[in-house]
Order: sequence, then structure tokens, then C-alpha cells
Amino acid sequence: MSEAKTVAIVGAGPVGLAAAAHALERGLRPIVLEAGDSVGHAVRRWSHVQMFSPWEYNIDRAAVRLLASTGWNSPEPHQYPTGAELVERYLEPLATKTVLATHIHTSSRVSDISRVGFDKLKSRGREAVPFEIRYQNGQGSKSLRADAIIDASGTWHSPNPAGASGLPAIGETQAADKIAYGMPDVLGKDRARYAGKTVAVLGAGHSAIGTLTDLARLAAQAPQTRPIWLLRGNDPAKAFGGGANDKLAARGELGAAFAALVAAGKIEVEREFRVSNLGLDGPRLTIGGGAACSRRHVAVDELIVATGFRPDLNFLRELRIRLDPAIECPVALAPLIDPNEHSCGTVRPHGARELAQDEPGFYFAGMKSYGRAPTFLMITGYEQVRSIAADLAGDHEAAERVELVLPETGVCNRSAVLDANKCCGGPALSEVDACCVADANARQQGKTGCGCG
Repeated sequence: MSEAKTVAIVGAGPVGLAAAAHALERGLRPIVLEAGDSVGHAVRRWSHVQMFSPWEYNIDRAAVRLLASTGWNSPEPHQYPTGAELVERYLEPLATKTVLATHIHTSSRVSDISRVGFDKLKSRGREAVPFEIRYQNGQGSKSLRADAIIDASGTWHSPNPAGASGLPAIGETQAADKIAYGMPDVLGKDRARYAGKTVAVLGAGHSAIGTLTDLARLAAQAPQTRPIWLLRGNDPAKAFGGGANDKLAARGELGAAFAALVAAGKIEVEREFRVSNLGLDGPRLTIGGGAACSRRHVAVDELIVATGFRPDLNFLRELRIRLDPAIECPVALAPLIDPNEHSCGTVRPHGARELAQDEPGFYFAGMKSYGRAPTFLMITGYEQVRSIAADLAGDHEAAERVELVLPETGVCNRSAVLDANKCCGGPALSEVDACCVADANARQQGKTGCGCG
């Protein structure tokens, strides 16, 4: 009987642990390497954030089958967990109370991956030798070999910079003490940093509007708090989401609530503000930017950069990786998720075939597989690793049989008529976006709505 194929999995987040669960079910031997000191290390960084997707979209089926033997109680499928709840009620039991426990190595940061005895240039016989994974675990450099690799290391620790060109703004590094990236806990552990301060938030995604919403709540408690939204574009309504038409209800509700805050003047908006430079002026941070024909400056106490993330590809430099030049995701996946074309978050079913690389046995999975695209959902990653595990086990029929149904945001369903009318006098609430929801509610009260300005 041949020895089980070894699969190294980089990252012990939700998708990495799901990959290990599927690998075990397929008779493979997973080795999970996690850079943090515990599973779900990145999720813990946003533990205060309530997820847009309910539990039913956040739990992998193979993981559930492993947990079933431990007496685990499944959460209510239609409730929305926070990051902390996802870790405490799902990831930690999965990692500590099932057979996965012996396969997970924390505090093990991968630094390099190659083929044993083969650099990137050498071709003949390459696919016949195992991968060599170098990692650091506090005891110097370690090495292990694997027959296949699933890179599910995510993108959380590689945030995009403030600069509109994709490069750090001039002075961004020097102003690091005044800048936070992602979603700081402005109502919790980071409250003292932001209460009573003028705080600018750069970005137009859900992280940005969630943080701005929390800052508006903080302003109600600490009246000197002044949130400013730095918007690179000109249309705030694009950030308001799908409203009542969003199949992820929590996401729609957030957009509608945010639209109302903007309409009420609770959040200042600086439109067409493309950050170019940052400078310290005593205790304050001066942010320079604006449109090409209208340069201006905003002075703040703190800046929160919520402009998304990008994959860390440094440790893959000795592998033959082929990525879309713009999105930095697998080439076959790019047209399915390109944010320039897709704003609904819908993705055609995909799996091992789209995620495989020119390096046989290597796959991207999870958030990292989406490169710079922001539309990833956990259920997408779970379906990816189910397909990959089947492919590695030789069950190519199962690998091709990918079933994936994602909730739509509804943003793409806005009609040209709605855009032309700026939401005013629009159709029923079930057919409109969050701006129009706030607009319609305002009109029912005889007021001017967010789109009637």
C-alpha cells in the first residue's frame, strides 16, 4: 500500500482548516503551517466585526463532519457571527477537538517554497520531485517536504496603501503612527485612540463604511469626534450597497444605515479625493490629495486606510506561478471576479481547474486566490478546497463537479432609469439600492432623500 500523499496547507484560517478537513476525508495527509500563534490569527484582528454572511455560509461541510463526533453544537444557521464568535464557536473547536489537532503547526511562518533540488529555471523532471517548504518557528529555519501545496494564507497582513496610484503616499511610512489599516475597533479596544478626534477614513468598501458607521456612533458618545470620509470617486451612492435587494441582509442593512448617516450630515464627505501625500504638522496629520484639477488638503488627528488588500507573493518566487497582471489571481479566475466588470459578488462555479498553476500540485485557495478582488465569501473558499482535495486524490470527476451558489448584492440590478433619476420617484423598495431605500423613506416623511440632493 502506497504512503498517503502529503499536502502542505499554508494558513490556518477558515479556508485552510477546511482544506485540511477535506484532505483527511480523501485519504491525504495534511500539514497546516500557520504564521500566527493560534488558528484564525487574521480573523482575530477583526474579532469585533459582525460578518455580513450568516453561519450557514461560514461553516464547511467536511469540517462539520469532523466536529460531529465531538458533540459540537452547530450555531443557528441564520444568525450572524462576529469574528470572535467565528473563532470561538467554530475554528477553535475544529482545531483542538478533532483529529486536525495533530496536523496543525502554529507560529510557523512560511518564508520560501521551491522544488527539492530544482530552482525555478530547471524544467526536466521537475514535477516528479516534492516541494520543499522553508518556515520559521522561533527555533531557526525549518524545512519540510510535501507532494502538493494549497496556499490559503489570505491577504489580511498585506493591506493596500493610502496612495491612489497603488504606491504608498509620499510620507506614508513616516506618518505610520497616525495611520491604521483595515478595521480598527473604534468602539472597543481602540476607543481611546479615536474618541474626540478628527478621523479620516479612506475607502469605499464595506470595511470603510462599517468603520465610518462606528465612528458616527462614537461621535454620539464623544461629541468632539468628527468622521471624514475620503472618497476617491464622485458618487457616494455606489458604496451604499444593494439595500433591500441584497441577499446578504446584514450587508444591505449596513449600506442603508450608512446612507442615512451621510444624508443627515453625520459624516463629512470629501469626494474625488485621491491621496498623494501625507505630512505631520505637529500633532496633526495633513492629507494632500483631491482630483487632478483641484488639489486640496485635509487636517486630521488619525487616518484609517480601508482600501483593500493584496496577496503576498514573496515566498513563492521560486515557483512557476502565472497570475492575471491586474488582479494578481489565477488567470482562469480573473474574468469571473474582475471588480471592473463584476460588482454583484456572483461568481461562476470554479474549483481546482481554475486555481491550479503551471507548477503541478500547487493551488491558491481562499481570499488569496482572489488576488486584489474584494468579492470573496468563505463559502467560495470551502467549495474551492473541496474540489482541490478531490483533484489531488485523483477523483477528477468530483473535482469538476463544483456547486456554488452565492448571494447577490443586487447592485448590478440597478437600471439606467434609476441612475438617471438619482433614485427620486423610483420603484418599490425591493427593487432598489440602499440610497433609494433611504430616499424613499425620506420622501414618505415629506423630506428630501439621499438621491434627491
